[in-house]
Amino acid sequence: MALSRHVAVALLGGAVALSSLPSHAEQGDYGFFETIRNLFSPPKADNKVQPAQRSGQYPLLSRDAARADGFDPGAYYQWQTVQLPAETGAVCGNGSPYKIFVNRVPDTTNTIIYMEGGGACWDYASCSGQGGVRGARNPNGVPDDYMKLLNPGASLVSPFVTRVSPFDGVKTQGWNMVYVPYCTGDLYGGDKVAVYNDPSGQASPLVWHHNGLRNSRALTAWLKDNLPRPGQMLSTGCSAGGAGSLINYDPLRRDLSPSRAFLIDDSGPIFPTPRNGDPAQYPSQPLMAHIRGAWGLDAPNGPLAYLASGLPQLDLDELGSIYPALANKHGNDRLGATHFWQDLNYSSYSYERFHDDIQSAPNQAAKEALIHAKWAGDTQRLSERLNGLDNFGGYFPQYRALNESHCTTIVDFKNGDVQEQSLELKHFIDSVLDGSGKVRDASEQNDSRDKAKPFNLLYWLVDQLLA
Repeated sequence: MALSRHVAVALLGGAVALSSLPSHAEQGDYGFFETIRNLFSPPKADNKVQPAQRSGQYPLLSRDAARADGFDPGAYYQWQTVQLPAETGAVCGNGSPYKIFVNRVPDTTNTIIYMEGGGACWDYASCSGQGGVRGARNPNGVPDDYMKLLNPGASLVSPFVTRVSPFDGVKTQGWNMVYVPYCTGDLYGGDKVAVYNDPSGQASPLVWHHNGLRNSRALTAWLKDNLPRPGQMLSTGCSAGGAGSLINYDPLRRDLSPSRAFLIDDSGPIFPTPRNGDPAQYPSQPLMAHIRGAWGLDAPNGPLAYLASGLPQLDLDELGSIYPALANKHGNDRLGATHFWQDLNYSSYSYERFHDDIQSAPNQAAKEALIHAKWAGDTQRLSERLNGLDNFGGYFPQYRALNESHCTTIVDFKNGDVQEQSLELKHFIDSVLDGSGKVRDASEQNDSRDKAKPFNLLYWLVDQLLA
C-alpha cells in the first residue's frame, strides 16, 4: 500500500530526528518509541484554553471550531500557514487576516517562538509603506507563502529558525518552530485603531490597526489549543521582534506554562527612561512618550495596565523597569538582551525624528555621530541595570559590517564577538540556553578590531537585498 505524502515526509524526518537523538534526552523530549508513535498519531494539545481565560482583560480567544485554520498536526518538518480569523482578535495593520507559521517535529514538545523584526509606524508615511525599511513591515498584510525559500528574509533570517544552518548550530534547530510575522508597526504591543491622513491630500485616510497585543494573545490561544505544553520554550526575535519577545514574555510564559523558559531579546531594547525625564539625559524619552499615545499603550485597561497586572514590579513611569520585573518574577528562567554599540538602525528610529540637533546636523557624518552618542548613553544605562541581575544577562559587542550593525543573531552568529574577553555571540546564547549560575554579561569597549576585519561577501550580498 502506498504511503501518503505526509506519512512519507514524517518517516523521513523522523529518521533524521531519531538518528540525532542525544544520548541523554533533554527536558521536553519524547523517547524513541513515543517518537515513532507520534509519526502516525501526532500528540494532542494538553493545555487548552480554559473558559475563565476567554474573558477579562485581553482574553484568549479561539477560532470557531467549524472554521479551518490550515494546520495539519501530522505535517512534520515543513512550514505550515495558520490563519487566525477575526474572532480571535487577530488582524494585520491594514485590516487583512493575521497569520502565523508553524514547523512541527515529532520528537519534542520544546518550542521556539520567533517574533519577526521590522520597523515601527505612527503616521501615514510610515504605516502605508512609504517609509520603506524605516516604516512598518508588511504594510499590505502577510502572504500565505511567506516562509518559502524565495523569501529568505523570513525563512533564513536566523539560525534560530533554520533546521540546518551552514554557519551555526543551536539546540532550538531541533525544536518545534513558530514564526510570528510583524504587520502592525507597534512592537507587538499596541491596541489602537488609528486614522492617518495623507499629508498630500491625494489619497484616502489610512485606517491602521495597531493590534500587536491582541495578535500576541491570539497566538497564545492557538498554541495552547493545538500543541502540547512545552517542556522548554525560547521567546526571541530581533529588532521589533526582540522588543516584542520582551514585552510579551510574561503573559506568554504564564499561559503556555513551560517547565523551563528562556528569553533572548536581540536589538529591541526598552531603555531605562523616566516618563518625564529630560530628553538631553534620556534621549529615548520623546519616542517613548509619543508611542504611548500613538499605540494606545496608556489607555484605561490598555496594554501597559495589562502588562503591569502580571508584573507587580513594573513601574509604568519607567518602562525600562521591565528587566528587573521579569528577572525577579521568573527567578528560575534564563534571560538575555543583546545589541551592538554601533547599531544605526534602531537608534535612528529612536532619535532621528525626535531630536532637533540630529535633524539640523550639517551632514550625514555629524548626524550619525549624534545618534551614536545618544545610543551609547542609553546602552550604558541598560548594561549597568542588567549587570545587577543574576538571571538577565546583557551582551553588547561593538560593530558588524551588516545591516547597519543591527541585530546580532540574524544571518549567522559570527562577528558578534567581544574580543577583549575572547567571547563569541554563541557563548552568550549558550549561557542563556544551557548555562547555570549567573547569565553571562559582556560589553566590548572598542570597535577598531571589528572594523579591521576582512570584507565579508555574504554580508555585502545581504545588505544589497536589504537596500
